[in-house]
Amino acid sequence: MSATKSGSQPILSQIENNTTLWVGHLLTDPIDRSAGQIFKCPAEGILNNIQVYSTAVHEPGEVELTLHEFDIPSKSWGPAIGDATKFFQRGDDARWVRFGLQPVSLKKDAIYGFRLQSSAALVGFGEAATGNKKPFEFGYEWNGDTNNQQGQFFTYFSLTYKVELCA
Repeated sequence: MSATKSGSQPILSQIENNTTLWVGHLLTDPIDRSAGQIFKCPAEGILNNIQVYSTAVHEPGEVELTLHEFDIPSKSWGPAIGDATKFFQRGDDARWVRFGLQPVSLKKDAIYGFRLQSSAALVGFGEAATGNKKPFEFGYEWNGDTNNQQGQFFTYFSLTYKVELCA
C-alpha cells in the first residue's frame, strides 16, 4: 500500500492475482455474469474511486461498477450509493482500471460492497484463490448471474482491487 500526500490514497487493497473471474456476456451464452467484493471500511473518508485489475478483454464493451452498503447477516445489498461505467477494449489486458466515482462518504467499520456487471462486454478480472490457506478475513467475494441474482459468497476468493479514500 502506498500513501500520497494529496488526493486519494488506497485504504484497502488486495493485489494478489492467481486466477481470473469473468464478468459480462459471452455471445453464444444468454447468461450475464456479475462479480463483486464485500469489504469492511477501515477508515472514515470520502471514496472517489475503486480500481480493479483487468486480466483479459474477450469482448469489448461497457462495464458498470456500483457501490452499495452491505448487510452481512442477511447477505443483502443495499441500494446503490455510487456508480461508474468504463468502456473496455481489446488491449486493456493486465492493467489496473480506475472507476472514478462521484464522492461518497464512507464510515469507519461499516460494511460496503461493489459489483461489476455488463450485458455486452466480456472482461476477465483478477482474482485470488487462497487454496488450502486460511480464508480472506477482510470480506467476501461475490458472483452471480442472470439466473442467480442472489449469487454466492466466498471467503477463499477475493477480487484483485484497491479502494481509495480522500482524507
